[in-house]
Amino acid sequence: MIRKYSTTLHGHRTSFSLETAFHDELAAIARDRGLPLAALIREIDDARPPESNLSSALRLHVLEWLRGRLRDAAVS
Repeated sequence: MIRKYSTTLHGHRTSFSLETAFHDELAAIARDRGLPLAALIREIDDARPPESNLSSALRLHVLEWLRGRLRDAAVS
């Protein structure tokens, strides 16, 4: 199910829509990195191409993070 979430980025409120599973994984990534979720979202927002939207950038970040973990596990 897709839910709408809100956060503050650089002093401005913004919203994004994500499936619960993606939001849960973002929260897990933030925990793994020792960051507040808002800080992780800000990092992803700052790094995304200007033509992309925040929701897509968040999903792609989760995908890349999980792919990296799979690669790391395969090497170990």
